[in-house]
Amino acid sequence: MSKETEKQRWQRNFADLLQELRVAQTGVQILFAFLLTLPFSNGFTRTSEFQRDVYIVALLAAAAATAMIISPVAFHRALFRQGRKPELVRFAHRMATGGLAFMLIAMVSAVLLITDFVLDRPIAFVLSALAGFWFLVFWVILPFARRNWGEDDIDDEDDDPDTLSVG
Repeated sequence: MSKETEKQRWQRNFADLLQELRVAQTGVQILFAFLLTLPFSNGFTRTSEFQRDVYIVALLAAAAATAMIISPVAFHRALFRQGRKPELVRFAHRMATGGLAFMLIAMVSAVLLITDFVLDRPIAFVLSALAGFWFLVFWVILPFARRNWGEDDIDDEDDDPDTLSVG
């Protein structure tokens, strides 16, 4: 089995990143659409000033997440066929990371908005903090804790072609 070239690696990294962005883009667009329609619903007039402030934070964070997660497409259009895939991958990585950070803010703010509307504020804060912690566990803590997960196995397989399996 041959090793991939640097150009192939950048191409694979970009394709992988695009797949990840497609998943994130769908989630943030659904949240953003929900937030855009919320002020036009009948119950929105019953929101408190605090809830409207939380709504603005959620809306702006969802807008920022949407912009950052979609921006690699515009960047790709600007750099198309210029042979600058490494630059594009680095930019897309930063935008995806920033977009996920804004998405976390938007999601936790949306949870706070809804729970504060239907429950007592202290319970809303606890549930929102738990939601934020849950997102941090799965989006930050576990991925970084397991960053080198399986590297020894991959290195061993690369060294011994007899251990490769076709599945």
